[in-house]
Amino acid sequence: MPLWAALLVSAAGGVVYDLGFPDVGAWPLAFVGIALALVPLIGRSAWAAFHIGLVFGLGFYLTHVSWTTLYLGPVPWLALSIFESLFVAGGAVLIALAYRWVPLANPSSWVRLIGLPLLVAGLWVLREAATGTLPYGGFPWGRAAQSQSESPFAQVVSWVGSSGLGFVMVVIVAGAIEWVRLREWRDLRTAIPVAALLVVAVAVPAWPTTPAGELRVASVQGNGPAGYFDERAQGDILQTQLDATAPLLDEDGIDVLLWPEGGSDIDPTRSPEVARVFDSLGDRLDAPIVLNTVTTDGERFFNTSLLWRSGEGAVDRFSKRNPVPFGEYIPDRWFYDALVPDLTGLVQRGYSPGTEPPVFDLGGTVTGLAICFDVIYDDLIWEGARDGAELYMFQTNNADFRGTDENEQQLAIARLRAIETGRSVVNISTVGTSQVIDPTGRTIDALPAYEAGAMVTDVELREGLTPSVVLGGAVPLLLVIGSIAGLIAAGVLAQRNAPRRAGSGRGVDEVSAG
Repeated sequence: MPLWAALLVSAAGGVVYDLGFPDVGAWPLAFVGIALALVPLIGRSAWAAFHIGLVFGLGFYLTHVSWTTLYLGPVPWLALSIFESLFVAGGAVLIALAYRWVPLANPSSWVRLIGLPLLVAGLWVLREAATGTLPYGGFPWGRAAQSQSESPFAQVVSWVGSSGLGFVMVVIVAGAIEWVRLREWRDLRTAIPVAALLVVAVAVPAWPTTPAGELRVASVQGNGPAGYFDERAQGDILQTQLDATAPLLDEDGIDVLLWPEGGSDIDPTRSPEVARVFDSLGDRLDAPIVLNTVTTDGERFFNTSLLWRSGEGAVDRFSKRNPVPFGEYIPDRWFYDALVPDLTGLVQRGYSPGTEPPVFDLGGTVTGLAICFDVIYDDLIWEGARDGAELYMFQTNNADFRGTDENEQQLAIARLRAIETGRSVVNISTVGTSQVIDPTGRTIDALPAYEAGAMVTDVELREGLTPSVVLGGAVPLLLVIGSIAGLIAAGVLAQRNAPRRAGSGRGVDEVSAG
């Protein structure tokens, strides 16, 4: 297609791709979006592919992370969207090279139908791995798999994780594109590779983990003034959490009380008065409390979850492993202060990353932990399962994103984590969306968003590790290394075959058609 048409299709593809993710959550549109990202790259030069990929990235990210504008205005939104789109543009160049080189390296239709889709999908995962790693720990938000939390493909994550599911999705789309381009509908046997992968991906059950009893979890959404710009006095958030917890005080048999990120805006380890409040709460419930507050170590600040036992205080702690750059700390502050001092000046207190294991022993039961955006980092979730987690407790504060898609997008990731690990997930937020999700990804309890409330839920415990957890980073590493090696090999073979093609008088289009 003409370049102008390719740019339009790619821009539309980015928007369509976003519609596959929550809040709309029309998961089949993620496949359509991938197709609209790939087709315009066929036959393009590297420079044209860069612009096509950039346009697709902008179409996606400008809509997908529009929630960043709610309080901070357009600058962070534009900066994040443009920066992430540059990674998409770089990945598009690699994919365009694959479309150019593979037919020249080997014109066999079976190579086009199998090898080329595998390479294109690997390069897609390579780009996702780059955005999830660079810089400052990366931003693995908006990966293809995150659109599939409620689709028939979701069970694949228990076998090969989010990178593996994204790879499968792109292989299916790229394989279908090649099947149409080669007009192979005249021989239906050529559809077997893509059709078989599609059937297996939909039919494969989640890896079965082993039931290990139940835990009665009380989780509380205080709906307090927990946003960065909310007007409040010290202790206001704590009080809203206490008010929402009050109806639980007559409940029997609670095994643990869970509060969200920032649920106590006063650190009980530094306030004897607040420590007495939690001691009294623990006595009334006869249960430990998992709370979250800001702790200090000298001049360093931490976003910390505490395991509180009445009369003993904080017996264990876990500090957020991945503080959000430009939200919870300013990296290379000297540089960004010079560019946007009004925005960086809003973040006066920088959080340091924690180093503690992401699990708490509740007394016979081990829970895995993740604080807010920690949930998007694979290695932390895998670490929790390997450390013996029988369920997960995700604490988050979505108050800065009220009324946006952010909380639904984060909830979708939490749902995938349940399926990926074969564990129940209690996802509790200050304001919503708060849900309890079983190991199959099914919601079994929930609270209305932006209302104070509490849940008491019998949560199933599970043991055993899924292949996704066992394989861990080996899957994305294999896909990244394999795609790089495959692209280099295709380039070398295409160059080596150039004299032979010139001598035979066959052009690139003829080879591609073959």
